[in-house]
Amino acid sequence: MFIVTNRIKVKKGFAEKMAPRFTSNEGLKDFKGFVKTEVAVARDFEEYDEMSVNMFWESLEDFKVWRDSDAFQAAHKRPEPKEGDAPQGHGGPQADSPMLGSQIVVAEIVSSTEA
Repeated sequence: MFIVTNRIKVKKGFAEKMAPRFTSNEGLKDFKGFVKTEVAVARDFEEYDEMSVNMFWESLEDFKVWRDSDAFQAAHKRPEPKEGDAPQGHGGPQADSPMLGSQIVVAEIVSSTEA
């Protein structure tokens, strides 16, 4: 089994508001090899909170099929700017984003224990 973790740095106080977005994608359940998604929040940092969006997959190949799918593209599509919004990069919608950065980490579970 594999865990694909997206470590997302967000502005303080935004993690709880954003977390449900990562666990509400019902379409994921239809993909072969998908096990579950969990979101953990670390608040130990002074300048930001860090969300760990952990997706559990039976195989790396199954994850790659989802990552290359139209469903993935739709889930990660940014909303179109509304009329009157400044273009991105010039104080537009991206400037107000609570996301400060992210990093994807892929790890294979090689040992585990459960209650």
